[in-house]
Amino acid sequence: MSSTLDAFRLDGDVCVVTGAAQGIGFAIATGLKSAGATVVVADRDETLGQKAAQEIGGTFVALDVTDSSSVDQAFDTVVARHGKLDVLVNNAGIVKNASALETDDAAWRAVLAVNLDGVFYCCRSAARHMTRQKFGRIVNIASMSGSIANKPQPQASYNASKAGVIHLTRSLAAEWAADGVRVNSISPGYVGTELTKRGFENETWRKVWIDGTPLARMATPDEIAPGVVFLASRAGAFVTGSDLVMDGGYTVW
Repeated sequence: MSSTLDAFRLDGDVCVVTGAAQGIGFAIATGLKSAGATVVVADRDETLGQKAAQEIGGTFVALDVTDSSSVDQAFDTVVARHGKLDVLVNNAGIVKNASALETDDAAWRAVLAVNLDGVFYCCRSAARHMTRQKFGRIVNIASMSGSIANKPQPQASYNASKAGVIHLTRSLAAEWAADGVRVNSISPGYVGTELTKRGFENETWRKVWIDGTPLARMATPDEIAPGVVFLASRAGAFVTGSDLVMDGGYTVW
């Protein structure tokens, strides 16, 4: 009989992580690898991506999530190399801290293109393979910003994009459940990465962020990875359409 811990294993599974060259994505890729998965680092930065793949013992595929043709080519390449695709983690994302009145069309589109369009393109491309094999798991990295409006920094474009990811996750989970594909999201709070570095260097922002978090600290990328492993593994076999909030309690206040 398998132990409960065995349910968290991913031995033999082929997992693609977008934006995995650094930060949360790299931690997720490392976590999946430690659970036994074959991990593909997907990133538009070939130099950093190749380095990350080598460091974790995975492989690399070039991918620009804003270009649907690039996305389709990347997933076709993964399946050609490995024969299947079991897990997709949509982690690639950007943020622009600007007030709504100062956000021009190009800035708005840049955020939505990566954070929402890119997630949809990758989900759609991966699901073409997953629905055919009648098995797959998708984990979208959303944010607590998809459920709240952060303060004191203005970031309407980011918040809107992440709210879209959460509801897109529910919608796709409903569509693809009959085909054996589970789709969930994770909403991290403040995590120490390059994306939040500038904010944490701002003492006013940092104080508001930490004071607003019941656990009174930011997370490390390594603390987000186990949530992904759970949703990607047999341990999460009855979970789909859910958003796992990992925010140190920020959204309870």
